[in-house]
Amino acid sequence: MTALPFVSPELKQKAQLVHDRLCAVYGCPIPYFHNHDPLSELISSLLSHRTKNADSSRAFKQLKQRFPDWAEVANADTVEVERAIAPCTWPDQKAPRLQQVLRLVAERRNGDLSLEFLADLPVLEARAWLEALPGVGPKTSAAVLLFSRLRRPALPVDSHHHRVAVRLGLIPAKVAVGPSHAVLSAQLPPDWSAQQVYDNHEVLMLHGQKCCYYSNPACDRCAVFDLCPFGQARLVASPKQSGV
Repeated sequence: MTALPFVSPELKQKAQLVHDRLCAVYGCPIPYFHNHDPLSELISSLLSHRTKNADSSRAFKQLKQRFPDWAEVANADTVEVERAIAPCTWPDQKAPRLQQVLRLVAERRNGDLSLEFLADLPVLEARAWLEALPGVGPKTSAAVLLFSRLRRPALPVDSHHHRVAVRLGLIPAKVAVGPSHAVLSAQLPPDWSAQQVYDNHEVLMLHGQKCCYYSNPACDRCAVFDLCPFGQARLVASPKQSGV
């Protein structure tokens, strides 16, 4: 098996230190925000693509209210599904995609419209099964396994998480969000529980939302500033602007 780049012992040690510091700031363990079954988590994740959390949550709730089960969504008039998920972005594209995914799950599982079987597969195999579905990439497959009641240790990487990891030098800027999943996962201890993996995702995401902003990051109050090449370079370039 070919070793992943950017997974040296030094980077693993740094990833652990970043995790520990940010956990102290944001308070680990962090409670799970969902307890969906894995199929419901898949639908929720697909609705959330390029959509604000509040809007995707409203779309998911409306879909559940309009249709009593996922089989009815799969077989419904597409226009009705589109109306139900109207709060999310691109409902005209997501409605037929949701129906396609649901039908494919039922087809691949001989009529069983459920993803509970993923609990019995190795994490990488479960992710590969999910990523064979249209519209499902590394972030979605990890979200289904980690956020659902399956609670499997799979690391999702969102844009905030990715930005913080790049600035800290855990991954180069040239590594896009998709490929970064494998690298950042490999930097974590292999025996970590789902809760620890969830905490890692959450604290890096929260740090991107609350401190390491896309524009004008608050380097003056960053708990990992001394570990951050981006912040150090920013200080040298403009000490007054950085406020450090």
